[in-house]
This record gives sequence, C-alpha cells and structure tokens, in this order.
Amino acid sequence: MSEKLAVSLVQQQHFQFDIHFGEKKPIITGDEDPPLGEGIGPTPGQLLLAAVANCMADSLHFALTKFHLDASPIQAHATGEVGRNDQGRLRVLQINIVLTLAKPASELNHIERVVSQFEEFCTVGKSVAQGIPLMLTVKDSTGDILKAN
Repeated sequence: MSEKLAVSLVQQQHFQFDIHFGEKKPIITGDEDPPLGEGIGPTPGQLLLAAVANCMADSLHFALTKFHLDASPIQAHATGEVGRNDQGRLRVLQINIVLTLAKPASELNHIERVVSQFEEFCTVGKSVAQGIPLMLTVKDSTGDILKAN
C-alpha cells in the first residue's frame, strides 16, 4: 500500500512562496533569511527540521500509546548543521533531534521497550536518515537520557 503526498507552492515574490497543504489546512509562507530573502517565514531547512522532529515526536507518542502510557506534552528540539560538500555546495550535513518527555522514566512502565522501537514508526525521519546523518536523543522530565545515538 502506498500513500500519495502533495503540497503546492506559489511564488509571491523573490524567495517567498505560499505553501498549500490542502483544504482546511493553513497556508504558510516560506522564505529565505537575509540577505537572499526577507525572513518572513520558515526557510526550507527549517521546514525540513520541523518535518523530521514532528514525525519523531509523533512516532514516540504513538509508541507510548501502544503501552497505554502518557508522557505528554512531548517536546522536540531540532538543530541542523549546514556546510559545504566536496563540490563546495551548501548541504544539510547532519540533523540533531532532542525529544523530551513530560514525566520521569521511573513513572513509565516499559519505557525501555518504547524508546528502543519508536524510531521504526517514523516515516519521515527514517527516510531522511538514509541521506542525512540523524542524531537522536530522548530524555525524560528529569533530564535523564533514555536514548542517544
């Protein structure tokens, strides 16, 4: 079974594009930061980070609910490293995702199992990781690291 994904972009001016996700979904405007653009919306790189972090957080939430666990609200923080490749072109060289649960691990039965398997449910993150190194850290509310790779 396959699913079709689609978005439409319409240039407004220079590097500003309205991004349409479909009916009843908000339109957002993407833009490059100065000096190329005016920075009025997220950059393509920020949208990439948001997509990966959102999918990872969704997957963690999904895995928690399989075990009837609630550690909401899950927080996600994403950073990316942009640098030049061997041809001197700017590329996203690495993505770092930190997911933080709202409860201590000691209050979550089976958390080791959840944390060990949730990444496999992340369609976007696992797809992007085939081409861009993806570093993932999961912490509980006390700051204890439950997973790091």
